[in-house]
Amino acid sequence: MQKIKSLMTRQGLKSPPESLSDLGALESLRVPGKEEFRELREQPCDPQAEQELINSIEQVYFSADSFDIVQYELEKLPPVLNLQELEEYRDKLKQQQAAVSKKVADLILEKQPAYVKELERVTSLQTGLQLAAVICTNGRRHLNVAKEGFTQASLGLLANQRKRQLLIGLLKSLRTIKTLQRTDVRLSEMLEEEDYPGAIQLCLECQKAASTFKHYSCISELNSKLQDTLEQIEEQLDVALSKICKNFDINHYTKVQQAYRLLGKTQTAMDQLHMHFTQAIHNTVFQVVLGYVELCAENTDTKFQKLQYKDLCTHVTPDSYIPCLADLCKALWEVMLSYYRTMEWHEKHDNEDTASASEGSNMGTEETNFDRGYIKKKLEHGLTRIWQDVQLKVKTYLLGTDLSIFKYDDFIFVLDIISRLMQVGEEFCGSKSEVLQESIRKQSVNYFKNYHRTRLDELRMFLENETWELCPVKSNFSILQLHEFKFMEQSRSPSVSPSKQPVSTSSKTMTLFEQYCSGGNPFEIQANHKDEETEDVLASNGYESDEQEKSAYQEYDSDSDVPEELKRDYVDEQTGDAPVKRLSVSRETLKSRKKSDYSLNKVNAPILTNTTLNVIRLVGKYMQMMNILKPIAFDVIHFMSQLFDYYLYAIYTFFGRNDSLESTGLGLSSSRLRTTLNRIQESLIDLDVSADPTATLTAAEERKEKVPSPHLSHLVVLTSGDTLYGLAERVVATESLVFLAEQFEFLQPHLDAVMPAVKKPFLQQFYSQTVSTASELRKPIYWIVAGKAIDYEQMLLLMANVKWDVKEIMSQHNIYVDALLKEFEQFNRRLNEVSKRVRIPLPVSNILWEHCIRLANRTIVEGYANVKKCSNEGRALMQLDFQQFLMKLEKLTDIRPIPDKEFVETYIKAYYLTENDMERWIKEHREYSTKQLTNLVNVCLGSHINKKARQKLLAAIDDIDRPKR
Repeated sequence: MQKIKSLMTRQGLKSPPESLSDLGALESLRVPGKEEFRELREQPCDPQAEQELINSIEQVYFSADSFDIVQYELEKLPPVLNLQELEEYRDKLKQQQAAVSKKVADLILEKQPAYVKELERVTSLQTGLQLAAVICTNGRRHLNVAKEGFTQASLGLLANQRKRQLLIGLLKSLRTIKTLQRTDVRLSEMLEEEDYPGAIQLCLECQKAASTFKHYSCISELNSKLQDTLEQIEEQLDVALSKICKNFDINHYTKVQQAYRLLGKTQTAMDQLHMHFTQAIHNTVFQVVLGYVELCAENTDTKFQKLQYKDLCTHVTPDSYIPCLADLCKALWEVMLSYYRTMEWHEKHDNEDTASASEGSNMGTEETNFDRGYIKKKLEHGLTRIWQDVQLKVKTYLLGTDLSIFKYDDFIFVLDIISRLMQVGEEFCGSKSEVLQESIRKQSVNYFKNYHRTRLDELRMFLENETWELCPVKSNFSILQLHEFKFMEQSRSPSVSPSKQPVSTSSKTMTLFEQYCSGGNPFEIQANHKDEETEDVLASNGYESDEQEKSAYQEYDSDSDVPEELKRDYVDEQTGDAPVKRLSVSRETLKSRKKSDYSLNKVNAPILTNTTLNVIRLVGKYMQMMNILKPIAFDVIHFMSQLFDYYLYAIYTFFGRNDSLESTGLGLSSSRLRTTLNRIQESLIDLDVSADPTATLTAAEERKEKVPSPHLSHLVVLTSGDTLYGLAERVVATESLVFLAEQFEFLQPHLDAVMPAVKKPFLQQFYSQTVSTASELRKPIYWIVAGKAIDYEQMLLLMANVKWDVKEIMSQHNIYVDALLKEFEQFNRRLNEVSKRVRIPLPVSNILWEHCIRLANRTIVEGYANVKKCSNEGRALMQLDFQQFLMKLEKLTDIRPIPDKEFVETYIKAYYLTENDMERWIKEHREYSTKQLTNLVNVCLGSHINKKARQKLLAAIDDIDRPKR
């Protein structure tokens, strides 16, 4: 045991923990010598084995320094010692010691450079500490010298200098306090000058200075006074902000905004501004209405100022209603314009602030952007709020008076003002003005319904008193020349002088706010704008000039007789913005039409009556209302269609109703026209004029929407043959209807533009099923004239006296042909006489000639069907007569081809058909009557077919006739 202890002592290690802990102390650190290093390096190196040896060392060897290793090993010895076990245990300890020593040596070698470097640093630190000790020693020595050499006199000088400095500071403080005491006067002056930013800046600076000298007792009172002054400035600033609502001033508003920015209350200012705008709207409308009510009040004792605005509006008199409404809209316009200019100001300054922020520093940018965003959202939200307030105030005013008491022009004026206000609202915030639209729409529909009912009754009176005389208008007449359609001309025509145009059309690309931003008021136009032009549509004696009247009755046989203005196919006459094409003719056309175109006997002016002109004026008034208030466009167009329907139905009732027409089988009235007339009669015409007291309420309401059927004036005579059975009146009436239809066609694009999309099928149906059928009335109306103008019965009697069973071919036609041609010549002369009173247009003359020729040809066939006996030579005579008739007729008229020519020729040629061909011919030609077909079988074929064949053909005719029964 003693030997083991001496061995560990020789190695310099007490125990592994002690040797490791002693490495940190410089005094006890022993670096292994060269021999020891060599010995350790020569030992076999097996890192794993060495690590296992180290791990096998008992943990107790790594304990604290007070651990006695020798004592520990001795106590472990057994009572009976065995030399061999001791030697083995000793060898084991040696191996563990060698492994630990080698591990320690390796660690020492690894850390040796760091050790050397740290040792150098410690040496340097020691040198620095020594130098610091020298400096401290010198400093203390010098301080001791100063302490011993300083005198009482020097301390006195320093004390006086310090006192002097304190007194100088006190003098400055007193001067500042004196200045603060005088700021009241300057602040008052700046407030009077409305220099709010300067006053706030001065007040804030004074407060900052006062906080610096708050240790003085006099400053506490001054600080409280400055705070009161600042609150007073804020109150005056709020008053200044409220002035913006009625009369926006850029400089004034800029100062106010700068002042609020200095106070850090830009958001509060915006909240206050919207409150002031709301209050301004209320106060403005109340003061305007109150002024008119007090001005027109008969009872001066009434305290109108205590009334609510809604009740105050009910006291506005009808005479002052429109001026009050105009002034109300003017005042509200000023408020909205101020708000619009406020938004412009913020938009402009936001852009400037953004540009300056991008060039300068970013300090405070986030807060500024937040304020800017808040203000922008607040202003955008305020647009809708302010417009809603304006609508509610105007709606309350409108509901205060029953608008049905106003005349049409005054009502239109009210609608025009409201329409302009709704336009302002749409440009102000993009709103569709639902509140105003719904309010004015209800009143407009009710007003217009009553107005329309009155106009329909007037139209019935006009129609019943109309003598159907021509209303003389100029050839270049256009509905745009009428006062009622001036609104269309002014909105479309660039040729109108600027002085005669409303300001709103001077620059279509600019909004009302842009036009009147610098001054003026859009509602002043309504009162100031008047039509300076007068209507000039009537022509003296039906002619535009004496020269035209002189040339009206000239013959057109030579080129020299054709007026210069008629040498062109069309003459465009500019009337405002709408060109009116007036039909003219060339020389060749003139010569070819001189026998049938009776329209050349007078200047080619439109054919219309005073009633037609009144209807057109009514249409213009209706369109004014529709143009001003588009939400009621459907109702207006529906009433307009009733005007046309009633006019068309009246013309048909007066001149076209004839129960015998359809019995002719000619289909003069188309199915579309019949459907239209039936619809008008069911929906518009009150056939039961006498009131039925037992009728239900629903039936009574339906009858209110209807108008009694008109009656033709007793002054209109349609039974005289000398006047061709009222042909002049028929032409004027029918062509005036056609002219009215043309005007509706001209207005269709404008009506289609304002008609709501969901209601456009009604407009399309009205034009396709009603307006387009106006010209179809010509056939039934002029058929009545054609049926009486020629004596067809006399011709049948003459044909009955002709012998058709001649034995030889005749070379001379029968006298009934000459009699019929004389009738046509007489008809032609009468047409010429009528054309001296009324221009007969080419379509009318063509229809008249067509009807007469068609009736004559059908009368000829009917005469042939009355023949009892007929030979082949008689059939040839029929052809000769008809060819003679055609040859003479073609000289009287230029209508080609001759109507129903094939109808006669086919009937004559059927006499020559065989039995089989005749059966097929009967089935193919159903346009002939049963009597005419039967005559063909009995008279024509009876001589060369047997009785059975004749019975077969007659049965075929009966089969054709059966569905007609």
